[in-house]
Amino acid sequence: MSAADTTEQIVLIQRDGALATLTLNRPDRLNALNNALLTGLRDAMRALAADDTIYAVVITGAGRAFCAGADLSDMSQVNTKDLDDPSRANTRNVFDELEEAFETFPKPLIAAVNGLGVGFGFTMLGYCDHVFVAEGARLRTPFSQLGLCPEASASYTFPMRMGWAEASRALMMGEWFTAADVVASGLAQEVVAADALIATALGFARRYEQCPLQSLKATKELMLAAHLPHIRAAREAENAKMRDLLGTPANKQALADFASRERKAKG
Repeated sequence: MSAADTTEQIVLIQRDGALATLTLNRPDRLNALNNALLTGLRDAMRALAADDTIYAVVITGAGRAFCAGADLSDMSQVNTKDLDDPSRANTRNVFDELEEAFETFPKPLIAAVNGLGVGFGFTMLGYCDHVFVAEGARLRTPFSQLGLCPEASASYTFPMRMGWAEASRALMMGEWFTAADVVASGLAQEVVAADALIATALGFARRYEQCPLQSLKATKELMLAAHLPHIRAAREAENAKMRDLLGTPANKQALADFASRERKAKG
């Protein structure tokens, strides 16, 4: 395996033949998405999409978490600013570009969920062609608890892939899903022992090396053709609704409660 390429060390790319492993590398914050990680992940996805030496990509997280969603400490700071503050628009634009990079990714995308997945750490799975989940992993989308709504087109991809009832449990109730729950819902295909997760995902991905890249890209384009207009429409509708909800009293109170719990936890 070649030495890791880095995007400011916050996103790691390791190449192994025609495969790439993309690792979110902010383990001290459970790979929570601040602006640097959003930007790095967007750039990495774009670069891998354009690299014709790469046939398939495995995405995972460093440390004990896959991705803890938005960094609520950062979000709390942004949401105290005026609605027309440039920092709010910039963060939203970068996240929108990241979602677009996922929804249009032209090659097989395989998630290796190594641990905690919250918010985008759960909803991004709707963009993936295959999902392997480590034993002990837990996933949740606490949008309702934060006074917000779904993102990453999950209002479309979750009902499509999980069924209405399971999608409602995930997106509206905000309940925790175990690894077995995610597989049972249809969103993931296998629960794997934690120490075998990456090897299993890469072993599965290697089967794609036997296929010409032109066929992989053509087939994925055809598979997405019927769904992509709906995925994009869902993302745009979610973005509009999110703009309405961010910074509202309910949202600010939820974030203040979170910050208070963090302070108490730190003593």
